[in-house]
Amino acid sequence: MRKSTTTCLAALAGVASLALTACGGVSNTAGGGSDSGDYPQGAVEMPVGASAGGSSDLISRQISEGLSDELGGSFPVINREGANGALAAAEVAKAKADGSTISVQNASLFAITPLAVSEDEVTSIDDFEVVQGVSRDDYVLVASKGSGFKAIDDFANADGKITYGTTGVGTGAQLACALTFKVDDTPAEAIPFDGGAPALTALLGDQVDTACLQVGEAIENIEAGKIVPLSVFGPERVEFLPDVPTAQEQGLDVEVAQYRFMTVPKGTPQDVQDAIAEAMQATFEKEEYQAFNKQNNLTPLEISGDEVLAMLEEDKQRYADLVEEYDIDLGDAS
Repeated sequence: MRKSTTTCLAALAGVASLALTACGGVSNTAGGGSDSGDYPQGAVEMPVGASAGGSSDLISRQISEGLSDELGGSFPVINREGANGALAAAEVAKAKADGSTISVQNASLFAITPLAVSEDEVTSIDDFEVVQGVSRDDYVLVASKGSGFKAIDDFANADGKITYGTTGVGTGAQLACALTFKVDDTPAEAIPFDGGAPALTALLGDQVDTACLQVGEAIENIEAGKIVPLSVFGPERVEFLPDVPTAQEQGLDVEVAQYRFMTVPKGTPQDVQDAIAEAMQATFEKEEYQAFNKQNNLTPLEISGDEVLAMLEEDKQRYADLVEEYDIDLGDAS
């Protein structure tokens, strides 16, 4: 016993963490890593700025499963919904820069929300390292059956203001709809909802005439003939709605899409970032993940972090220019 204690004390004096493991079987539960260690070394938390069951949540959980399979350890997803993802983003930005906290985040938080909130509420991409692109989630403009709209051209014959539901203030859904009606010079009134589900419910109940939703939120009811698709807002038609024209095809300069990417706190070691990126790429190649994308109507955007940053900067400036040109006030959801 004396020899074991002496050995442990000597080890403790040399390297505390190794001594704890050798003497008491206690291991470090943090998930961080560094240039001199393996990653992860424990559980890695993944805050997601959305409630369970939404697109961001489902994508995060699929990535979590892939990272666990490829790297070992656990990557628990923690829901921190609110403020279009700003609450989760703040948690990640303040976390240790060692890979123990990572997060799949939305482009709209960095490229659109700043146009709708005060300067002190803006979430800056400069507080994060962007590791890897994930996927794109397109928006679709849909009309209620009761509205009678079958195409954007029908708006010209509307009797009074057209109401449109969005998934919240500072979101891509809000911007896509606001731009559509402004560019088309159509009187309209925004009705913001806290997410896609309540906006869809209002549309199905003819409480709003139209709504901008993510394709995955709307496609089941589109295919069932309960709502009418009028336009998508991506750079090209969406694979899952091939017969629905883009806004640009209909003469409207409106291109808005949601996309997601993996982030870590600023200053996270490069070897940790590389490990995450490599594991994500391996995940993307699996049949199960590719089937998940198709099932949830997601378009792969599996590009490097640098390419994501370039997209964000371009989109942020483009959206700001359009908002100014068409005098859109996203802050009051109009």
